[in-house]
Amino acid sequence: MSIKRRWSASAIGGIVAAAMMLSGCAGIPADVDGTLRTAQGGDLRVGITHNPPWTDTTDPDTPSGEDVRLVEKFAESIDATIVWTEGSEAILTDHLHTGSLDVVIGGFTDDTPWTDKAAITAPYDDEQVAGATKKHVMLTALGENQFLTTLETFLLEHGDDN
Repeated sequence: MSIKRRWSASAIGGIVAAAMMLSGCAGIPADVDGTLRTAQGGDLRVGITHNPPWTDTTDPDTPSGEDVRLVEKFAESIDATIVWTEGSEAILTDHLHTGSLDVVIGGFTDDTPWTDKAAITAPYDDEQVAGATKKHVMLTALGENQFLTTLETFLLEHGDDN
């Protein structure tokens, strides 16, 4: 009987230890700088570069395109107001890297050269270009994993709705 009790005590101790460890993981994925928390009910800072049909900045007051429609739907889903910043890919990824932007759109594909300054979403759309499949992604700040995961989940559900 004492062997059974030792095992039971060990099992209970293991379960308690596992529960304590898991409770510490409740916030994973997490945002280093709180991007999702700040954007929800606040401003979603979006960088946009001209790349029709994905992003069209011909009218600076009203950007349009496939990525624009998706980001607008995403902002609505988290009750955020979009603050647009137009610029080149290099400038926008610098702003993303320094925390001035939350997401950058511009018809980016999964082979983007900007992965040293940005995290990329899972592909949410694809197109055939010269016999090759191009998989489209958006860029987010490195370390903002809760925001990235929330955006990816949205894109996977709505990416083909364009």
